[in-house]
Amino acid sequence: MADKHVLGISGGKDSAALAVFVRQNHPELDVEYFFTDTGKELPEVYEFLGRLEGFLGKPILRLNPRRDFDFWLREYHNFLPSAQTRWCTRQLKLAPFEQWIRPMLNAGDKVTTYVAIRADEEYREGYTSKHNNLKVSLPFRDAGIDKRGVMDILDSSGVGLPKYYDWRSRSGCTFCFFQQKIEWVRLKERHPEAFEEAKQYEKNALEHGSPFTWTQRESLSELEKPARVIQIVTDFERRKQRDLASRPVNPLRPVDAIEDIDDIFGEDEGGGACVVCHK
Repeated sequence: MADKHVLGISGGKDSAALAVFVRQNHPELDVEYFFTDTGKELPEVYEFLGRLEGFLGKPILRLNPRRDFDFWLREYHNFLPSAQTRWCTRQLKLAPFEQWIRPMLNAGDKVTTYVAIRADEEYREGYTSKHNNLKVSLPFRDAGIDKRGVMDILDSSGVGLPKYYDWRSRSGCTFCFFQQKIEWVRLKERHPEAFEEAKQYEKNALEHGSPFTWTQRESLSELEKPARVIQIVTDFERRKQRDLASRPVNPLRPVDAIEDIDDIFGEDEGGGACVVCHK
């Protein structure tokens, strides 16, 4: 029997900052870092993982699902995953993690998994342990570290932010259904081949009777029309300026460079994301 410590990296800023935080504050722990690869990640995610590995001084284990996205899409009768049916999270993220730690738990090891829920996210819940020997730890919440604190950790460590934050506010799959419409527009601009793949998945799903499209109330074929793109960009910029104007001025804490798209749009377009993917 042994004490094991594991920390999942999503490719996002919070989990990366948590890895840095744990390494700096608990160097005595032999933490195993892991990333569950769906095979549908942005290329910027892989670049960021390499940069983070350089700081941590050890590799981030890649956990690959036994079955890929296409397999599970067929199993779910070509119904796309959605906020109501998050089979992608269950089958491509949670199941590989549980399969990986099961031998540890079966051997009697005590496993602590570290989750990057911040102190300013009281509404979020992390992974729920289903085993007596599996403990969930929330270091950021315990230490009172908020979003600004996460940014400070990444800045001071030199790890910085993933490059996709130049145009997107979330990690996860290229065609995550939690994306806002402006993010789909930017995906088409930055990675047109990924946008076309998402369109094909959607077309196939609709032909098989799926009630869901990737984004609410319109298909990607409708969303990519030039007039609609102009409308989406204009609407986003208007809401962004309104959001910035409403924020209190604090010279000690300047406005974050990251556009928090969920804050700007709220629940209008599906707001939020799965913790295991987005963090």
